[in-house]
Amino acid sequence: MIFEDLPTTPTSEELIDKAFSRAARAGRAKGGLEAQQSMLQTAANIISDNLENVVTAWPDFAYEDDVHPFYYEIADAIVDVDELRQSLSEVMWASRKAREIHEEYQSKLRKTDVDTARKHRKQAFARLADIVEQIGDDLLYINESRNDLRDLPDIDPDEPTIVVAGYPNVGKSSFVNDVTSARGETASYPFTTRGIGVGHFEHDHIRYQIVDTPGLLDRPPEERNEIESQAVSAVEHLADCMLVVLDPSAECGYPLESQLELRDAIAAQFDTVTVLTIANKVDREEVWNDDLLSEMDADYRMSVETGENVEHVLGAAVDAIDYEPELPFEG
Repeated sequence: MIFEDLPTTPTSEELIDKAFSRAARAGRAKGGLEAQQSMLQTAANIISDNLENVVTAWPDFAYEDDVHPFYYEIADAIVDVDELRQSLSEVMWASRKAREIHEEYQSKLRKTDVDTARKHRKQAFARLADIVEQIGDDLLYINESRNDLRDLPDIDPDEPTIVVAGYPNVGKSSFVNDVTSARGETASYPFTTRGIGVGHFEHDHIRYQIVDTPGLLDRPPEERNEIESQAVSAVEHLADCMLVVLDPSAECGYPLESQLELRDAIAAQFDTVTVLTIANKVDREEVWNDDLLSEMDADYRMSVETGENVEHVLGAAVDAIDYEPELPFEG
């Protein structure tokens, strides 16, 4: 996952302390003008290099090759990408400014006596510290963003992906757990109440990803807040097939009419992928009748509890994706 290896960003105080303490040690190892020059070079290099490293550790949000649209929108929902990019820009400015200060004062240190050189070096240190302090808030925001993003679930947007939706308690999580080789890996996004479940399975030697989205796609769009709505938009970049699970018995606590309205809203939003309606709990014979089947207009029926048709539903999703792996070029 592109954010998991981001390093900790130092605070302005930590960076200044590091630069000046290393500079002091460098100065003690030399004498005269050379000591002042070494101190300035050490402090400026540490500040400039550390600030540049802060920026280059992040992917370039301006290029899709660096950040897949799924992760771009997820990041934007959590931290505000525009603000993050502005902070990274300010930090890069400070890195360049530190080098300019170094070049400006090194020329002065070569043309004077030791006492004057010491005064120039102290002036340079004061300006370096001022530059770092100016971006103190930017450094804090970058580190907060890093902390918010690095623990996102490991979802590969390039893997063929099935997204499972529907009201709570209709059997979504049970289905995801049933069809994955291990129980779904549940991880919490900042904008979900229960955490998104991510599982994997193989079909014809191809690995597929299946995602359960509690807190996002289990209620009508009008009930989602702005961040949740943006997260749903991110999932649009992820889904290759949508399974909307219904509970016609309404034991889930939601009437079938409401479930169908949610299904229709999801189908309207995910209009570029195949959306399959799956009626769960077919083992409850008392709920099945011709009128109910007609009302649901379900593509498939299953019972996660008994296992009936579960593999058939999974196979239908795989067929809907129709994934063709890229083969290496054969000369």
